[in-house]
Amino acid sequence: MATMKILLVEDDEPIRTALGMFLTQEGYTVIGAESGEGGHAAFERQPADIVLVDLMLPGIDGFETTRRLRRQSTVPVIIVTARDDSYDVVAGLEAGADDYVTKPVFGKVLSARIRALLRRASEFSSPTVWRFGDLEISRDAGVVRKGERDVSLTRTEFQLLCELASKPGWVFSRANLLETVWGYDYFGDSRLVDIHISRLRNKIEDDPSNPAFVLTVRGMGYKLQP
Repeated sequence: MATMKILLVEDDEPIRTALGMFLTQEGYTVIGAESGEGGHAAFERQPADIVLVDLMLPGIDGFETTRRLRRQSTVPVIIVTARDDSYDVVAGLEAGADDYVTKPVFGKVLSARIRALLRRASEFSSPTVWRFGDLEISRDAGVVRKGERDVSLTRTEFQLLCELASKPGWVFSRANLLETVWGYDYFGDSRLVDIHISRLRNKIEDDPSNPAFVLTVRGMGYKLQP
C-alpha cells in the first residue's frame, strides 16, 4: 500500500521541521514548502493526499493558498491558525478548508484530524444513488448532478451531503454531523458544520438564501428535504 503524502505549507522552519518529523514517524511522506507559491509548485509536481496550510504566510497568504488549491483539487485541506475564536477560522473554512487546528499544534490532535479526513475518502463501498427532484447523488461514483450539470464538491461537502441523503427528512444535529462526517465527539466546533452547509447550499440550491434541499430545523440541526 502506497504511503500517504502530506504537503506541509509552513514558513516557520522550526515548526515545519518538528511537524515534518512527527508526521514522518506517524508513517506519512511529508513534502515541505515555506510559502504559498512554493506549496502550489510542490502540489503540481507531486499531488498530495492532504495539505496543511499555515494562514500567515509570506507572499500569498494561507487564505489565497487554500482558494487556489480548491480551484484545482478536492484534496482535503487543514488550515493552521493561531486563534480558534477568530475571524481567521471562519475565513479559512469559507476559502475551502475542510478543518482547522490551532497553534501550538499538538501532534496527536493533528494526527487524529488527518486520519479522520483520509478515512472518509475510502468509506463508501456499496453502490447507492439518491434522487431528490433534479438533484442526483451517486455515492459510489462520487458524482453529484443538478439537472444537466455536474456539481463540483469537496470530499467533505460530498460526505456531508451523503450523510444527509442517507436519511431523507431526518434531522441531524450539529453534534451528529461532527461525529459522522468529521469524526469528532461533541467537543468539536459547530462552525465546521454551519460553514460547510453554507458552501453546500451555494452549489446545489437555486436560491441558497431560500433552500429547497438542505433545510435548517431551528434549534435542532439540518435535514435533506425528501
